[in-house]
This record gives sequence, C-alpha cells and structure tokens, in this order.
Amino acid sequence: MRYTGKIADQGSAAMRKWAGFVAALVLTAGIAVPAHAAEPAASVTEVQVTGPVAQRFNLVVLGDGYTAAEQPKFFADVERHVSTLWSLEPFKSYRSYFNVYAVSIASPESGVDCDPSLDAPHRNTPLDMGFWGGCNAQSVQRLLTVDDAAAQRYADLVPGTTPANRQILALGNSSTYGGAGGTYATASGGNALSALISPHELGHSLGGLDDEYDYYARGVPGGAYEGGEPDSVHHTLLTEPQMRAQHAKWWRWLGEPSESGGTIGRFEGGLDTQTGVWRPSRHSMMKTLGYAFDQVGRERMTQRIAAKVPLIAGGTPAGTIGADRVVWVRPLHPVSHRLDVRWTLDGVALPGRNAVDLRRAHLRPGRHTLTATVTDPTPFVRDPAVRPSATRTWTVDTAVVTPPAGGPAVVASTPVSRPVGGHDVVYVETGEPTGSIPEVRWALDGRPAGTGSDFALDASRGAHTLTATTGGTTLTWPVDATGPTTTAELPEGSVYHGSFTMRLKSPDGMPEFRVDGDGWHKYYGWPTDPAAPYLFTPRGTEIDGLAYGNLGEGGLTVSPFSERKPGYGTHRIEYRSIDAAGNVGPTRSVTVTLLP
Repeated sequence: MRYTGKIADQGSAAMRKWAGFVAALVLTAGIAVPAHAAEPAASVTEVQVTGPVAQRFNLVVLGDGYTAAEQPKFFADVERHVSTLWSLEPFKSYRSYFNVYAVSIASPESGVDCDPSLDAPHRNTPLDMGFWGGCNAQSVQRLLTVDDAAAQRYADLVPGTTPANRQILALGNSSTYGGAGGTYATASGGNALSALISPHELGHSLGGLDDEYDYYARGVPGGAYEGGEPDSVHHTLLTEPQMRAQHAKWWRWLGEPSESGGTIGRFEGGLDTQTGVWRPSRHSMMKTLGYAFDQVGRERMTQRIAAKVPLIAGGTPAGTIGADRVVWVRPLHPVSHRLDVRWTLDGVALPGRNAVDLRRAHLRPGRHTLTATVTDPTPFVRDPAVRPSATRTWTVDTAVVTPPAGGPAVVASTPVSRPVGGHDVVYVETGEPTGSIPEVRWALDGRPAGTGSDFALDASRGAHTLTATTGGTTLTWPVDATGPTTTAELPEGSVYHGSFTMRLKSPDGMPEFRVDGDGWHKYYGWPTDPAAPYLFTPRGTEIDGLAYGNLGEGGLTVSPFSERKPGYGTHRIEYRSIDAAGNVGPTRSVTVTLLP
C-alpha cells in the first residue's frame, strides 16, 4: 500500500552541512535481509545511542534509491537531517531521549519514481518512493510517498524497535523538494531545504500537527473554511477573548512573543484555507520551513516525545519492600534541565532525589506507602493536563528483611565520546546498593564543583574538562563552551538599490538570521542553489509559487497569496550560529538601507 500523508512545502534549497554535529556513524550492526527474500539486504548503523532501545524513542532513518556506490551520500544526508533536528526545540533539549539508527539499503537503481515530473522514469528501488503521491496525476508534485509495508520490514531490522517505540523517517535519493508526514515521515535526502522538511513532517507524524498553509496546491488559493471548531490544537474559530474566557486552545500563550517571530495571537488562514480559521503565529515551522515551532506546536511536540519514553527508566521495582534499605528511581535526563523527583511516605514529603534511605525515617511497625513522582518542569509546557509525569509506588512492610545488594560503580552516564555543551546537564548513574547512596563528586577543570547524580554546567566561554568520580571510577567529558563564529558577506557599503545579497558562513555551526527582530530562520543559501547567497528585494523573488527575500515580510518566505508590501527603507539583519554541543554563538548585526 502506498503511503499518503501531510505534504511538506515552502520551497527548495540545500542546508549547508553542519560539520561535526552528529558523532561519527560508529557501529554497523551487520547485514540483514528483510522477510521478503527477494529484497536487497540492508545494514543497520548506530548514529546516536543514548540508552536501551526499550527506554528511548528510536528514530529509524531509511534510505531509498541510493545505490551501493551512493551509500556515503546517504550517510551524509542522514547527518545533515539529524544535525538540523537537534538545532530545533524541543528536539534540542530532548535529544538524549532519542536513539537514532540509519538503515542503508543498496538500491538496484539510483533515484525515486516520477522525479521531478510524471513523465520521469520509474526506478527500481527497495522502498518504491515516488513523487506525485506515488506517480498519481491527481496528486501534487512535492508529495513524496513510500511503500508502507517495505518501510516496516526494513525498520524491523533494528533490534528491539517496534511501531510503538520508533519513528520512521524515509529519505529518498533526490535533490527535488518534497516530503510527507503521516504514519511515517518522508523527505528528499539531498534538496537544500530537505533537512528542514524532516522536522516539519515529524510535526505531522509525531506531533499530530496540521499544516498552516492557506493553500493546498501552489498557485491555487485555498477557499473559506466551512467546518466547525477544528480538533487541531493550533487552529480555531474562537476569538482571543473567547479563548481566554473558555480556557480554550492556546489561551495560556496569548500575547507572548512567538518563538517563530511576532506575537502569539490569532492569524487568519490554515488547514489549506485562506479565511474562516485562525492559527497562533504569523509564521512557524508548520507554515514556513526554517522557523522554529511556535509555543503551541512546541508544547505538543514536547508532550508527544515524552509519551514515547518512560520518565522513570529504572530503579527499585514497585511492590512490597522492607524499611531497612535504600530505595531508587532512575529518571530520564534531558540535556537542558533536570526532571523533578518528589518522594512521599504516607503522604508526607521525604528529602531525596534519585534515592531515599528508609532507615532514616524510623517507621513505626506495620505497612506504609512510599511514592516517587517524577515531573518534567520544562517551561515548554503550560497545560497541566499534558505536563510529562510518572509515578512509582511501594508498600513498605517493616517485617520484611532486605538482603544486602551492591552494584557497579557506574551503570550509565552522559556519553563521554563527544563534547558536552557549556550549559548542558551531565549525569552519572551508579549501581543501586540497598545499604548506601554512593556519592558522585564533580570537578570542573580540576576544581571541586559539587556532588550529586547530575551536574548543571554553567561554564565560561572556552574549552573545559568536567570529571565525575564515584566508587573509584572517574569519567571525563570535554566541555565545549565556545559558541560558533559566523561571518556575513554583503556587497560593499550599506545602501543598496533594488536588491542585495547576503552569504552566511560558520566553520563549526549552523547559521541562522532574522530581519527587523522577526523570528530566527535557518540559513540555507538560495532555494534554487544552496551555494548562492540569499537575495533580498523589495517584494521578494517568486520561486515555485512562493516569495523569498521579501524585506516587507521579514525577508523570508510568505504565502503566495498575501499582499507583500515593498520593503524599501532601513533594516537590521541579525545573524548567529548553533554548534554541535548546543552552544549559541554571539549575535552580530548589520544595518542596511534598500532604495528603489
């Protein structure tokens, strides 16, 4: 059965390679053959492994239309797509929740079906990916589909993953813009904007978010929305006063600066229609590729990512235990912050984080109830009904005698194989002895920095060394607290007539820019040529039905049907980069004046 789903949009051009963001593709698990013996064999490579498969959300990236000789190209495309994902929230903060695997399949032929036109040849490829909704003349060119059953068989080659704990992303060997999001996400692997298609499509597949476009096919404006109140969390018929009065939709975010630029409010258009329905932001990831998810989309994505993993990943099993022991929980570890752990004994709060020593509670004889509640305090979530949380409960029986148990000094930690960022939270998990709580001692550049199972870095700019010592074992992490540099190349002078270009470069990061204080937007060169600089004009340049570089609309992509005011006058362009360790480099700016 061919796969159909939501359509990616907003242009075509290549993201510049974000050098070094993803660790080297370190381990090939071997060659395996899917259930259908006639299908080509595939190899599974670990791109990022942060924990056991059963305790992580597993992103499985499949390649289609890459011949045996083109496998290095497939891995380069995987690196670019995954690197871009980690630069965007909430993936950036929760990248430690993900394992990433690449399934490389040597395709008999190169490319995908009907690329770029319906009269283009069909290709013999393992996943049967194709544009035009699988070569359907009634579809649209940019809809890139995959054979569901084949994708499932190849994803099954990743040991331990199931449809419940994984997300499939299929990359087609194509430089044509396209993708789709439904049960699985698809994207063209080599298009300049393709690395921005992936998070948009995961917004559909993982987040259940809808498109905010005001059209379905480019050049064909959407009509008026005629349905009732949408089920979509980011579309509504309600006014702002109605949202506040009814505590409905995004009422908690109204009036705040949008992460994608502007203010969270009520903007007409979405769900492929132009009028009669409203969205939270003027532009966001689900409307214009390159922007961030706004707060409404980010909250939903945070909720869905957390739902794919156990917030309590281990510890003392629930059940009846003695009062003569230490009790443990193992919360997950976001990169950006700590999860809250709260203990109660018979409803009364107990001090402790990952463990409590019941011997210090001096319990009266009998049975008692011990509870540990793990909650994610992230500011990305405001709706208490969707805030990630998990609880584990024990019955404490003072008549039960606990046999002594020890454990290894270290059972898990933040990976030491790559640098951590200057503001990351780094963790060490020890064994779980029943008679004591092992101490973990932290040192930054050789100076004592604290104790505990995790350590929140706030390192000054530069390179540092972080160590953790427990039970005679010492772990060491290089700390990269130097934000990446960015250079901007513009024509000489600051006053331009008719148009001007801007090229951003960063040797160790991914550049982004914003115009006149609007939302930050990933820099990808130019839609038709990633090596060309970005071009600014008064009303933008029309490419495939969309306008790029329109200074009257923030200098970025706009709906083909909106009125574009000419952007003559003086503008401030800010730029910066984000690197592999999550550091944001210094923001610099230029002031330009555009005259007729």
